[in-house]
Amino acid sequence: MTAPAIDTEPLNQALAELREGAASWTTTPIAERIALLERLMPRIVDSAADMAAAGARAKGYGPDSPWAAEDWIGAPWALAQNVSACLHVLRRIAAGKDPVEAGAVHVRDGRTRVDVFPATGWDTLLLNGFTAQVWMRSGITAQRVRDRAAGEYRGRPGRPAVALVLGAGNVAAITALDILHKLYAEGQVVVAKMNPVNAYLRPHFEHVFAEFVARGWVRFIDGGAAEGGYLAAHEGVDAIHVTGSDRTHDAIVWGTDEQAAERRRDDRPLIGKPFTSELGGVSPCIVTPGPWSAADFRFQAEHIVTSKMNNSGHNCIASQILVLPREWDGTERLLEEIRRVLRALPPRTDYYPGAAQRLGAVLEAHPQAESHGEGDCRILVPDIADHDDMLITGEVFGSALGVVRLPHAVDFANDELPGTLGATLIVHPRTEKDHRAAVEEAVAGLRYGTLGVNCWSAIGFLLGYTPWGAHPGHTRQDIGSGIGFVHNAFMLEDIEKTVLRAPFAPTPRGLFTGSPSLSPRPPYFVTNRTSRTTIERVTRFTAAPGIAKLPAVFVSALRG
Repeated sequence: MTAPAIDTEPLNQALAELREGAASWTTTPIAERIALLERLMPRIVDSAADMAAAGARAKGYGPDSPWAAEDWIGAPWALAQNVSACLHVLRRIAAGKDPVEAGAVHVRDGRTRVDVFPATGWDTLLLNGFTAQVWMRSGITAQRVRDRAAGEYRGRPGRPAVALVLGAGNVAAITALDILHKLYAEGQVVVAKMNPVNAYLRPHFEHVFAEFVARGWVRFIDGGAAEGGYLAAHEGVDAIHVTGSDRTHDAIVWGTDEQAAERRRDDRPLIGKPFTSELGGVSPCIVTPGPWSAADFRFQAEHIVTSKMNNSGHNCIASQILVLPREWDGTERLLEEIRRVLRALPPRTDYYPGAAQRLGAVLEAHPQAESHGEGDCRILVPDIADHDDMLITGEVFGSALGVVRLPHAVDFANDELPGTLGATLIVHPRTEKDHRAAVEEAVAGLRYGTLGVNCWSAIGFLLGYTPWGAHPGHTRQDIGSGIGFVHNAFMLEDIEKTVLRAPFAPTPRGLFTGSPSLSPRPPYFVTNRTSRTTIERVTRFTAAPGIAKLPAVFVSALRG
């Protein structure tokens, strides 16, 4: 098959301009890099409503829809939060401090860990009870962590280089956050090829990154696979980062012709330049038995449904397999609550290209599956026994949730489910107290780049301080969920994974479950009644914090 003809002139021109600008970015002092972000932040706020509305329209609902909260969370707020995290660390360095406070780096059970969230007092107020800790690879000392952090600004700057970011089509902020990481953590200028699914975001991104575009440090390109392949192979590109699927990675690295499998087997890549990636997989949500109240069942059902239905399940970190205890008397009760939540959600479609075919294949494979939305969507397969089931062996990327009942979940998640991007573990505080060693063993043993304990692991994508990527160990021949970490504001090296923790129950009920906090129902829950208003206010607060803005945020959050 002949490759489609493309106009290479604008691609070559963009790379030439970036090559010319790369040296000036490398020598831009930290004070100016900080100032650039400070001037960028108001442009996020300026374009926030239009950016979120564009996402809503593309998904088939209006900007005032209850679903539109996710377009604020996954676009302007995520971008503002990551810029804020980057600024926090850069300002520390500019003030002569280490990137990470010495007390945040410590050793426990022979492993070095770094407390990365909350990083500021504002974090403690806005996400009270949420914490994040980065676990380093085995054998990495605390001193090495402190010495190696933020090397771009502490004696190990990168050489002038041009990076290609191949944008994702699902979550709006992904492309923008990958650009930020390449610029600020790796010191590389960026050509970003927009994904055809959300190329409508390009004018919004060009507005946000206007200064970087004007100074030859960022260029945006439209196009499909042909343009992406041309840029990836171009001698003017030094490094590549892609968010997508393993198929995208393999097509670029090994090709798609008859010799592709042979190249992969012999490790003869078509492209050998540095290549990082975030490629999804089959993400589990693991529930442990415990003394749950009726309110606990309702709250955690909303939590689980959120981890599936955010963005109609078109997330590389969406929960696809719910692992429930086989003998627990709460298993059926939790499933009934999940059904209730699914039925009560407002209508929407699975909008991502190919979703109808993928969901149709799920229904064909499971004639007894339940559909809890209009049409063939919000699919629940309540009892999967065959570990060769399609919901276990491959990512569906849509609103289908499979249930597996097991006595032990860690080995199943590690050994049976493809991918290592993220997992969620739900455990009642009393269960953790009574079985602390077993819970700690599970947390340590789950091989995922982000593990959320009572917190959907996708929150690690949003915070900026929490490195985002697959658990290390993949290779280009067996790429899995990808290689490398982004969204890494502290610019840590030698990362194994991030462990997020959140309250098991919202305030004030958390007082009675052993997880006290000031956090109400999280605004990212798909059941939150004031989510869009809360996130709009949080976005503006994040961009320009001030004590006077907090009452309005809290009033909206508490009503959710």
